[in-house]
Amino acid sequence: MYVRPVIHPLLGPLLPTAEEVADAIIRRDKIRTLPTGASALNALGLSTQVPVNIVLLTDGSPRVIQVGKRKIKFKKTTPKNLMARGKISRLVIQALKEIGNGFLRDEEEQRIMALLKNEAREDLIHDIPLAPVWIQKIMRKVLIHE
Repeated sequence: MYVRPVIHPLLGPLLPTAEEVADAIIRRDKIRTLPTGASALNALGLSTQVPVNIVLLTDGSPRVIQVGKRKIKFKKTTPKNLMARGKISRLVIQALKEIGNGFLRDEEEQRIMALLKNEAREDLIHDIPLAPVWIQKIMRKVLIHE
């Protein structure tokens, strides 16, 4: 890959961020990806921590790419993990896997419920069976409370 740096008037040449590099690789290789763990928690607003390294589940080839002091890690995963349709529900599944069964606090569950209410109903119904059973129970609460 090649990059044409943006020239900032005060800072000089600016190289792309690790996220921009990851997006370019995803577009170039036409692969499906899904952020894992801390990235999913951050994207949903459940954590203020921004991971230094980007870890993405993918159906493409596994690899690690160094971008400055950061790394982008593409981890091979099963097709089932990438089948979720909903943009919110796919992140919720990964975030809850990171938190772990039995470790979800009430305020986190309320935040997740509020986010899932914005998901298209048909996408949520499609995605629930793709999640582990303990996560399915949490996701189904949104359908019950509509």
